[in-house]
Amino acid sequence: MENTKDLTEHTSRAERKRRDSFGMFDGYDSCSEDTSSSSSSDESEEEVAPLPSSLPIIKNNGQVYTYPDGKSGMATCEMCGMVGVRDAFYSKTKRFCSVSCSRSYSSNSKKASILARLQVAGKPPTKKAKVLQKQPLVAKLAAYAQYQATLQNQAKTKAAVPVEGFSWGNYINSNSFAAAPVTCFKHAPMGTCWGDISEGVRVEVPNTDCSLPTKVFWIAGIVKLAGYNALLRYEGFENDSSLDFWCNVCGSDIHPVGWCATSGKPLVPPRTIQHKYTNWKAFLVKRLTGAKTLPPDFSQKVSESMQYPFKTSMRVEVVDKTHLCRTRVAVVESVIGGRLRLVYEESEDKTDDFWCHMYSPLIHHIGWSRSIGHRFKRSDITKKQDGHFDAPPHLFTKAKEVDAAGEWFKEGMKLEAIDPLNLSAICVATIRKVLADGYLMIGIDGSEAADGSDWFCYHATSPSIFPVGFCEINMIELTPPRGYAKLPFKWFDYLRETDSIAAPVKLFNKEVPNHGFHVGMKLEAVDLMEPRLVCVATVTRIIHRLLRIHFDGWEDEYDQWVDCESPDLYPVGWCQLTGYQLQPPAPQSSRDSQSSSSKQKKKAKSQQYKGHKKMTSLQLKEELLDGEEYSFLQGASDQESNGSASYYIKQEP
Repeated sequence: MENTKDLTEHTSRAERKRRDSFGMFDGYDSCSEDTSSSSSSDESEEEVAPLPSSLPIIKNNGQVYTYPDGKSGMATCEMCGMVGVRDAFYSKTKRFCSVSCSRSYSSNSKKASILARLQVAGKPPTKKAKVLQKQPLVAKLAAYAQYQATLQNQAKTKAAVPVEGFSWGNYINSNSFAAAPVTCFKHAPMGTCWGDISEGVRVEVPNTDCSLPTKVFWIAGIVKLAGYNALLRYEGFENDSSLDFWCNVCGSDIHPVGWCATSGKPLVPPRTIQHKYTNWKAFLVKRLTGAKTLPPDFSQKVSESMQYPFKTSMRVEVVDKTHLCRTRVAVVESVIGGRLRLVYEESEDKTDDFWCHMYSPLIHHIGWSRSIGHRFKRSDITKKQDGHFDAPPHLFTKAKEVDAAGEWFKEGMKLEAIDPLNLSAICVATIRKVLADGYLMIGIDGSEAADGSDWFCYHATSPSIFPVGFCEINMIELTPPRGYAKLPFKWFDYLRETDSIAAPVKLFNKEVPNHGFHVGMKLEAVDLMEPRLVCVATVTRIIHRLLRIHFDGWEDEYDQWVDCESPDLYPVGWCQLTGYQLQPPAPQSSRDSQSSSSKQKKKAKSQQYKGHKKMTSLQLKEELLDGEEYSFLQGASDQESNGSASYYIKQEP
């Protein structure tokens, strides 16, 4: 027995001597099943069966797409909401239960029918039927609340059935798309410490072109970057892309060069190119001299950047999704990638929830509403539940300090603002109340409730409010007040008719960070009308710091105006990294249906505003701004608008 033990130890020492500084064996053949004895105990748990040559080398884990009701083989009528067997539905697209519903959907009465279903029958709208013409916000809020509650009930009772998955890599490659770099997203993991990771960086990754029983590694170079995802090519393949594969750079299987040597892992060249060189050690020395690799502490930084200060059971104040004018107490139910699922404190079955990022301007510490004079819904719960505790104030994003001592916003002033219930629209709006610490209550003209229950809160420095004339200067369609008949809308006439003044331009936030976004870049974005969903999206327009986000596969009416620093935007691969569910682009059948009904939709949309067309460039008179002399800057192009600029109105000396 002792001789056997000595022999084993001698063999192990000899094995270690045969490894070079890269941890690589002298030759491919020298790495056989016998070498597994030199592996650590952890390595033995990673042993896998040899891969059959008939199987693909790399498999991408796709995202799950489900039918509207969560059942495979079922479908929901987008007109009446009836659920039925998919094969029995009308037309190839299977979007409607009957010819009648199909025709009704395309007719001019479509939106009225959907509204009636929402308010009377209480059935949830589908995503396709969600964006309706401008209506009183109270009705819209009630419908939205009902929809959210129904979704939660479905989630509890119906299991998602996996169907064909979505692969970012295939999507990027097949369409030659470009993705927004990780450095554009300061709030995302590694957003501020991405460093010099770029094409050409070398890493050590598992070698899947190998029939050995143990997990072995090889060196690969980054051919293309798409957010967190990298297209990798094994060293030795030169211009051969046959075995290229996509991998998340922040994944557990990506390591800096030298990791194998320090970890006792074998480096083995892929079987396909094994014959190309007799001295692989010399090949690697030549190829890696002067090359860049990941920082040695890269995995540690990834881990640290994914530690989130918010914990479950923390209490916060968050906007009441049924009444935007007030806040309510909610409890953190879960934290995924910095996104919080908040359950309103009075929800006994925990289905009344709200999703937002921990840096969202919609959440605050307990006591915030009282401190600034904001409306607050008192909870019926008089005593904190066991285990619940208030989130510390320092965890929340603080708004910039403002000086309201001099000239400041006043009640009744007019401005332009993104409608929080229709984020594709920038609307004529009015300051309804001035709160403390720079906060403003704003209402959308023509759509306000008499009691102010549909006002919403924006900070004075918010990138979602703009001075009068912003849309005109930047050639954006401005949504006029609902029912306003004097079209096309002209600010000067409207101010005179309403006996109002415009909020001074100098009070608005004019900072434009060098954000790095460009038109056409891909990313993952929250559908803020259904904030639990993160979707495949594209930047389609850039107005300085304002981004137009389009959800791939859906019509333009679902687009959203979002700030470049919004915590609801993420790099490609964020969902995979954090474990969040990514919503893929709409299937081809839906896109075909959209195309076939585009004429009817355009006709219906044109009647919403009684012939209102896209705004043309107007010249506002000097009286708009209390007699001060201003000249407009021309609307910057999408590419020119990425950078610091005074992009509203320039005051002449």
